[in-house]
Amino acid sequence: QVQLVESGGGLVQVGGSLRLSCAASGGTFLSMGWFRQAPGKEREFVAISWRRGSNTYYSDSVKGRFTISRDNARNTVHLDMDNLKPEDTAVYYCAAGNRLILSSIRQRDAYDSWGQGTQVTVPS
Repeated sequence: QVQLVESGGGLVQVGGSLRLSCAASGGTFLSMGWFRQAPGKEREFVAISWRRGSNTYYSDSVKGRFTISRDNARNTVHLDMDNLKPEDTAVYYCAAGNRLILSSIRQRDAYDSWGQGTQVTVPS
């Protein structure tokens, strides 16, 4: 059974940093990434480590502040978040897939598996 387990969420002050991690078990994935969902909003794309880390892509809202990295040996993906802002407050979900094409990386239904989510809170 494929499972994605996130860790590392929490409460952090404005300008602070957090690292999220996602460990996959029961399968391997070509691409692993992160989405987030704030209260009352749709789940949105954050970042992806494309095809075992051959490339990375980010949403405009996090580019330059977040860094995604992949540990293929451990089937794990990390999201290092710096200079956090109140608008980064959300539940962050790990997502993974083997059938993604580049034009679909921002689409939720392009991913095969999802984690349970981890809360990140940045009070204003």
